[in-house]
Amino acid sequence: MSNSLFRTKKISTILAESNDGTHGGGGLKRVLTARDLTFFGIAAILGAGSFSSLGGAVFNGGPGVVVLFIITAIACAFTAFCYSEFASRIPVAGSAYTYAYASFGELFAWIIGWALIMEYSIGNIYVAFSWSDYFTSFMDECGLHIPHWLSTSYTESKNAFTTNGNANDVNAWNTAPMLGGLKIILDLPALIINILITYLVYRGIKESRNFSNVMVVLKMAVVALVILVGGYLVFSQGHTANWMPANDEGIKSFMPNGFKGVMAAVAGVFFAYIGFDAVSVLAEESKNPQKDLPKGMIYSLVICTVVYILLTLVLTGAVNYRNFEGVGDPLAFIFEKENLNVGWMKLLVAVCAVIAMTSVLLVFQMGQPRIWMSMSRDGLLPPVFQKIHPKYKTPSFATIITGVVVGLPILFTDKTFVLDFTSIATLSAFVLVCGGVLLIPRREKQAGGFNMPFINGQFIFPLIVVGALIGVYFLSKSYYSDIFNFDFSGNADYVSGKKSFMDMAIPNISIIIFWLIAIVLAIFSFIKKYSLIPLTGLITCMYLLTGMTKANWLWFLAWLAIGLVIYFAYGFKKSKLANT
Repeated sequence: MSNSLFRTKKISTILAESNDGTHGGGGLKRVLTARDLTFFGIAAILGAGSFSSLGGAVFNGGPGVVVLFIITAIACAFTAFCYSEFASRIPVAGSAYTYAYASFGELFAWIIGWALIMEYSIGNIYVAFSWSDYFTSFMDECGLHIPHWLSTSYTESKNAFTTNGNANDVNAWNTAPMLGGLKIILDLPALIINILITYLVYRGIKESRNFSNVMVVLKMAVVALVILVGGYLVFSQGHTANWMPANDEGIKSFMPNGFKGVMAAVAGVFFAYIGFDAVSVLAEESKNPQKDLPKGMIYSLVICTVVYILLTLVLTGAVNYRNFEGVGDPLAFIFEKENLNVGWMKLLVAVCAVIAMTSVLLVFQMGQPRIWMSMSRDGLLPPVFQKIHPKYKTPSFATIITGVVVGLPILFTDKTFVLDFTSIATLSAFVLVCGGVLLIPRREKQAGGFNMPFINGQFIFPLIVVGALIGVYFLSKSYYSDIFNFDFSGNADYVSGKKSFMDMAIPNISIIIFWLIAIVLAIFSFIKKYSLIPLTGLITCMYLLTGMTKANWLWFLAWLAIGLVIYFAYGFKKSKLANT
């Protein structure tokens, strides 16, 4: 049975099946160029992360969160090289799912395909909520008020009422009409935008491309204006001292909460980068996927990293980092009256945010149906998921189901849950993509396509690991004793009951496992002469996973358990590899 679980699919077979024309309407339209793919990448990356989750990240890490953006960008850059290597070899829809099938085997492919639902579909729920927040704010500025009970989720409103939290959410709970003993509270704008985006993606890739490109140009222009205006005011009004704020002990520091505070922002920062890999899902709609897909991913990643660093510096310079607690619209927040006091910029940012997050919704909503289409081709999902519309040339049924999967949870979930849930799943996918490159055979360089540089990691990677182990000791003499210390009796959060033993222990356990895996990888890289680029991508993504909390891991494992039940009930028996 173990051989069956890890049965791999030959790359030649994957390529042949993607072009066999038997998927209900023929193949997908190849209309996307390198520029289109770069725009799609920017559309996916530059959205909810910069316009919403960035506020929470800044509150946790202070100005030093810039360092985490750089670390995350490096992890994503190495991962982008790995995605590009796979995309140039397997230029079909399916992204990390298809790549895992060719390297790790069917069980891991299913796990990744299941996890990617969390990235694209579940992630889009967060984007829809954020879109609704900015849209509602924009409507208020225009004098059109949407009732609070029609612009927030039931869960957020109930939690706010219980804990005396956000005033608007409390108001929604108090003013909501009743129906059969149940309060009617729902985020109507989030539901409506989901329906509209689903319809647009259903209609076709060309229409989606044109819409996305226009939105990217608009939001890039406004983001540039935010950086220029905000940056000018930071210097002209003498706010640069905010880049060295005082911590609780009164010590001024670029990282007021220490590096632990910076790492606490992992979920928010990483969510800001989620989406660059969505470009690889569009392989079958690219004119020259071997050449253009790598360009689209890498160009969009570099552009957005520069933007994020500049935005973070502007935010933390304009306002003390402590003031970003609970702020869901950080770019608009810095221009409010009590901060930089530029009313017209606040309105402009609200418009930009609506545009930016509409484009993110579009790209994510395009990604999920194509992954399901690939899984259906392999027999792991029913054949209807690979049905292509005869006129629009889109995976029609899978697109509709994606709209339903995004739309229904909007009624009963909230942003915080979705943010954490999405980030851990995506990081796990990135780990397997980087690891998968290590398992596929090296190939000769091919003219006209992407060729990932081979740098022999036999000696370099072990030296990096040993150097890191020695370096952290000299930076903090108590580092190793701290991570092996599971006595939390002196910790105020533990004593007060704010955090359980497992809440305190998970970070230590994660760090210990990380170093053990790093040592094992160093040994294998010495023996197997692994390539340095995928090794570096693998280890940096795994390090980012150490910032995830106990709740993140529990929900992620529960989600995987549900997926495995479905796999063994249907996919394991129906898989094409099981019947050949």
